[in-house]
Amino acid sequence: MIEPLLPTDVRGKERVDDRRVLNGIFWVLRSGSPWADVPERYGPATTIYNRFNRWRKAGIWDKLMNAIIAAHDGKVQMIDSSIVRVHQHASGAKKRVEIVAWAEAEAASPRKSTRGSMRKAAR
Repeated sequence: MIEPLLPTDVRGKERVDDRRVLNGIFWVLRSGSPWADVPERYGPATTIYNRFNRWRKAGIWDKLMNAIIAAHDGKVQMIDSSIVRVHQHASGAKKRVEIVAWAEAEAASPRKSTRGSMRKAAR
């Protein structure tokens, strides 16, 4: 389904295998690593980076996504990690902290670091 949509014009050197390059591009997008850190099994990092950018500018990625959606009758769901809820402690939920005030310590020594007007406002 994808292969007919990929560009086949060959200039210069013989073309590196598209499947290997696609796997390299997906690896970078999935891991969030820099392009230079692509494992060698996917080919040269410059090839992977250049092909990704050329295909983006030529609209190849849009054609690929439209073909995938058409093949599955529009029943394609994509999940972005920014909308996936995780455990409540990882989502920034407020944590309840119990504050214990010791009455003996307050009665024995008044606060010396606050001004008198601040003490009245705080009460």
